[in-house]
Amino acid sequence: MRHMNTTPSKTTDLSKTDTPADDPEKSTADAAVTEDPTATAAPAGATDEAAAPAGVTGETEDDGLEPDDLEPDPFTEARHGVGAGATAVVSAGLGIVALTGAWSGRVAAERETLMGQIQTAGGSSAAQQISEIYGDAWHTTALVNGLFAVLALLVGVFVLVRPAFGTPATRPQPAWIRAVALAGVALGTLGVLISVGMYFDLFLSLPVAGTPAG
Repeated sequence: MRHMNTTPSKTTDLSKTDTPADDPEKSTADAAVTEDPTATAAPAGATDEAAAPAGVTGETEDDGLEPDDLEPDPFTEARHGVGAGATAVVSAGLGIVALTGAWSGRVAAERETLMGQIQTAGGSSAAQQISEIYGDAWHTTALVNGLFAVLALLVGVFVLVRPAFGTPATRPQPAWIRAVALAGVALGTLGVLISVGMYFDLFLSLPVAGTPAG
């Protein structure tokens, strides 16, 4: 009887694995696989350019602009609109003077009063004395105030329409200048209306002397 050989011809140790030291060629191949095959060597200087912001390179390009051209001069900015602003303030001031009265109007009124007293000193009627002493002084005050009102109106209008004439300005007129000029125009218009009413006795008429009893 034949006996079957149950002993395996070759015993394989599964717990034994090859190490890089046992197989140097396999270790080199595995290291090559772990590297990125698409990676390429970056050219010299590429790292510096990548770190810089977009549009900025290591060297400053000479575009022909001076440092003074890049930043506005603060003195130039401060001087912008100074003339127009001062003129607008003058317009508003003239309008206020037209409504409140000026010392020149008072002086002119006192002069007319003195002249009326001189003219009526030799004897005149009551109506003539009222007209010469009071009426002329009243009308002179209205005339002087009206002149200030007209000046305020003209100066304010000039400030408002000035940007439309001459060399175009590099920037629009500041809003505060237009606001002050409009105030001068409004005050001037109101002063003209009041002065006209005073001069033609529309608001208050001259006193009328009573008929002497007799």
